[in-house]
Amino acid sequence: MTLPEGVAYREFDGAERLATRGTPAYGEPVVDGWRVWDAGRSKLGAMFDAGIDTGLSGSDGVLYLGAANGTTASHVADFARVVYAVEFAARPMDDLLDAAAARETLVPLLNDARQPDTYAHVVENGLDAVVQDVATRGQAQVALANRQFLADDGRLVAALKARSEDVTREPGAIFGDALAELREGYEVLDTRRLDPRHDDHLAVVARPR
Repeated sequence: MTLPEGVAYREFDGAERLATRGTPAYGEPVVDGWRVWDAGRSKLGAMFDAGIDTGLSGSDGVLYLGAANGTTASHVADFARVVYAVEFAARPMDDLLDAAAARETLVPLLNDARQPDTYAHVVENGLDAVVQDVATRGQAQVALANRQFLADDGRLVAALKARSEDVTREPGAIFGDALAELREGYEVLDTRRLDPRHDDHLAVVARPR
């Protein structure tokens, strides 16, 4: 697994930890300009720590769905060419705006990822990656709806949350249904459970069909 240019393991308090170079966004430790990428707070960070090949690179154009406070989106913006960060809830938007103020590459959008037509006039087409971390039912449908922004050789890098779909069903069954639906528009390249850092989450890497 190759990390994107601009992402590296650096030493913090005697331990090697994932990091990007940039302005702190959420109180994370910083050493020599490198800021810890806390994999316990970031599903994408956990994917890198697990050795998953996401296909992300240091010059990517990225659509980030479910940006929340900007914890992970800010790290992606440290290495990507541009990150369109979509978040539906108004409450975390202040934090996302603060993270964007220090990064010209981070574009915050107060929109619903289930309705890509509401931001299609802002987000460019032919992007290298869609990174998805949304807490809603129909996560596969969200990925399919936003496939329109991806280049033919682009990547979907998603963290599927079983409990956002159904709290009563077994997570494995939920993931099976979601993957079957995703395959209507994507070729699934890799999947991995993110337990114990992120319980009942499935990492998915796919490319558009």
